[in-house]
Amino acid sequence: MKKITDTKELERKAVAIRKDILTMLEKAGSGHTGGSLSIVEILLDLYHRRMNIDVKKHDWKGRDKFILSKGHGCPALYAVLSDMGFFPREELWTLRQIESRLQGHPQLGLPGLEISSGSLGQGLSVANGMAIADRMDGVNAKTYCLMGDGETNEGQVWEAAMTAAHYKLDNVCGIIDYNKLQIDGFCCEVMDLGSYKKKWESFGWYTVETDGHDFEELNKNFNEVLQIKGKPQLIVAHTIKGKGVSFIENKAEWHGVAPKKDELERALLELEEAEKKI
Repeated sequence: MKKITDTKELERKAVAIRKDILTMLEKAGSGHTGGSLSIVEILLDLYHRRMNIDVKKHDWKGRDKFILSKGHGCPALYAVLSDMGFFPREELWTLRQIESRLQGHPQLGLPGLEISSGSLGQGLSVANGMAIADRMDGVNAKTYCLMGDGETNEGQVWEAAMTAAHYKLDNVCGIIDYNKLQIDGFCCEVMDLGSYKKKWESFGWYTVETDGHDFEELNKNFNEVLQIKGKPQLIVAHTIKGKGVSFIENKAEWHGVAPKKDELERALLELEEAEKKI
C-alpha cells in the first residue's frame, strides 16, 4: 500500500475506514463502535505519515512499533492494517468469529500486531519495555502507545508514566484518545483527572494537545513532539466518540454496541454525504 501524505486524500481515506469499521461491527453483531470511530485519524496519521514499517517484513528489528492499549478499539486498527496491506480486506468481515484472526481485542498471530491487548492500563508498560529493549540493542526506533482517556483511571498507567520519565525514554510517544466518554458515562464524572496536559507534564513528559480529527493539526503536533530528546512525549488528542455518525457521536451507550442493519445503512449514507464535501 502506498503511503498517503496529502490531507484531502487522508480525509477521504478516513471516511472509507469508518465505513469498513461499521460494516465489520454490523456483521459481527457486537463490538465497540464509539471508541473505534474516534481514533481513525490518529491511526491514519501514524501509519501513513509517521511510522517506519515494512508490510512485507512486518517483524524486522528496526521497525517502529504501535501498541493499541485500548484494545477494544481494534476494529479501527484492523481496518487500517488491512488497508495498508497486512492482510486481505475480505478478512475484516470475520471479526469476532470463532477461529478468526480478528478477535474482539487484538490477539497475536495477525500480521502487524505487536501485542495481545485490551486489559486496560497495561499498554504503556509494554511500550516502555520495547523502548528499553531497542535502546539496549542500539535500535533507532519509536514505540507509539495509544491509550483511552477512561483507561487512565488505571494506576498502572501512572506507574508506567513515571518509569518512562525516569529512564528518559525519548523513544516512547504516548497518545490519549481524549473523547471524554467511557463505558459508564463522562470521564469527568467517573474519575475527574483534571488537566491531562498539566498532569502528564508533572510526571516528566513533554505534552501537547491537538485536535485528533484534524490531519494538519496532528501533523504539526507530531512533528513538534518527535523532535524532543531526553524525555517521553505525549499527545492529548481531543476527539469525538463515534466521530462521523451523528446519532452515534458523544453517546456513551455506543461504547460497546454494534449498529444494526438499518443503523448501518443510515450511517453509511451520512458518511457518503460527508465524503462528497471533501
